[in-house]
Amino acid sequence: MSTPTALHALTALEQADAVRTGDSSPVELVRHHLARAEELDERYGAFLTRTPEAALDAAAGLEKAPRGTAGVLRGVPTAVKDLVETAGVVTTYGSKAFAAHVPDVDTHSVRRMREAGSVSLGKTNTPEFGCCCYTDNDLAGPARNPWDPSLSAGGSSGGAAVAVALGLVPAHVLDMWPEPHSGT
Repeated sequence: MSTPTALHALTALEQADAVRTGDSSPVELVRHHLARAEELDERYGAFLTRTPEAALDAAAGLEKAPRGTAGVLRGVPTAVKDLVETAGVVTTYGSKAFAAHVPDVDTHSVRRMREAGSVSLGKTNTPEFGCCCYTDNDLAGPARNPWDPSLSAGGSSGGAAVAVALGLVPAHVLDMWPEPHSGT
């Protein structure tokens, strides 16, 4: 008899499939990943900002949505690099100068991930303005390599790398591109 695979060991598509088939729910996935973040984040520095209440609210909303209407990543936990504008969530760019900056709109990538049904657990650690090859800043300190915490996780997406490597989220939003130009 095989042992069931832990939710965080499943890929994003496998987690979405578990929701689609009823083997899991958006709230169950989000709670599982939030618990892992609570347990591991302080040691490894993956997140600058976690948004557990908003994540659980979004997951609960997805559970109420009719099947097939919430996107292919329905309920799958994600996170967003702190260089990427996210409506209603502190976006610091890894800098104390922007510690209170809360954008009004999502970048295109964040909007598309929400439309796909994913649920953001927060903003991941990045060097100030993404300018270094290691992830460390005055707001949260360094992102640590999960296999050797005495080492940096690298940069500028060190927090994202840590979050995925530790199974805090199975997928991550990194790009900062604006809305695609419809062009005329």
